[in-house]
Amino acid sequence: MVNAAPGLVMLDWVALGLAALPLALTLVNLPFYRAPAPAPGHPALSVLIPARNEAHNIAAACSAVLASRGVAIELIVLDDHSTDATAAIARGLGDPRLRVEPAPPLPPGWSGKQHACARLAALASHELMVFLDADVRLAPDALSRIAGFMQRHEVGLASGFPFEMTQSWAERLLLPLIQFLLLGYLPMPLARIFPAPSLGAGCGQLMVARRTAYRQVGGHAVIRRSLHDGLTLPRAFRAAGIMTGLFDASRFATCRMYDGAAEVWAGLGKNATEGMARPVALPVWSVLLAGGHVLPWLLLIVRPGGGVALACACGVGLRLLLAWRFRPRGAPVRFVSALLHPCGVLGLLAIQWAALLRAARGRPAVWRGRAYPAP
Repeated sequence: MVNAAPGLVMLDWVALGLAALPLALTLVNLPFYRAPAPAPGHPALSVLIPARNEAHNIAAACSAVLASRGVAIELIVLDDHSTDATAAIARGLGDPRLRVEPAPPLPPGWSGKQHACARLAALASHELMVFLDADVRLAPDALSRIAGFMQRHEVGLASGFPFEMTQSWAERLLLPLIQFLLLGYLPMPLARIFPAPSLGAGCGQLMVARRTAYRQVGGHAVIRRSLHDGLTLPRAFRAAGIMTGLFDASRFATCRMYDGAAEVWAGLGKNATEGMARPVALPVWSVLLAGGHVLPWLLLIVRPGGGVALACACGVGLRLLLAWRFRPRGAPVRFVSALLHPCGVLGLLAIQWAALLRAARGRPAVWRGRAYPAP
């Protein structure tokens, strides 16, 4: 039997290390990433929904909020110049806790969502403000759990990641990577101790802020151009010396984030240049992701067995663990999408590189009928 070249053996070990890193960090993070318990008492919250052409979503989103138990709420929907029946549908729900407000004209230098959220915060009455996307559906105990997290943690801003509903293959391959990246590459124990902005993360679909801290930071005005508030708002809070937190919302919130491959590509690409797709960061991410989750499969073809087989098992095993951990109660584990993990990683990197090249050419990101130049 011919011994493998030393360079190939070294490559095996590098691939194994890159694949084992996110698996090990996920196992460390999982005890720190849990669904919060409901709050005692009857806390009050302002639930704030920015809505632009959400006629297909707004009734279900508002009805779910209005069905909340164990909390006192006001629900404010900001109609952001919709060209459909969003505002009429929301007003037609006829609940005194719900009011619909028109958005003022979008000022230069603002993205639509950040301007809408800033206006919503100005309208809110309660100390706890929950910013909620219109495609998120809350369980009746969700707001109580969110308030419970804020009662138990000294943070100015917190965020929960809903369970992402998927139907197309593009969604099933790519959207579970959100949990993979969060748990596999963010050291949550350190994020609870150190206020470094680089340790800030969140999900723009579901965020809760203390109004006093929000005003101290400057609110959404400090990220007015951003399309990635899930990343930029927590980092702005931490840059101001205010800690942020994360919780698992997958048991009490669901979201149909995108519908089909075209929306997945556009949606993940629109804010990529504020996260992974930066000139310095993306080559590093490409090494981490391709080296740990694509390269092992290529090496397995050349020289099966040994460390490279273990590297493949680490990547797929992590996806299977996350698919099991974050599935809805009683739902089956989606084995096929987990087994196609290398394809998902390649797809994600393709979106990131396309976004970087788009920004380098000076082309804007387009979302909801508005064009945004790269920051």
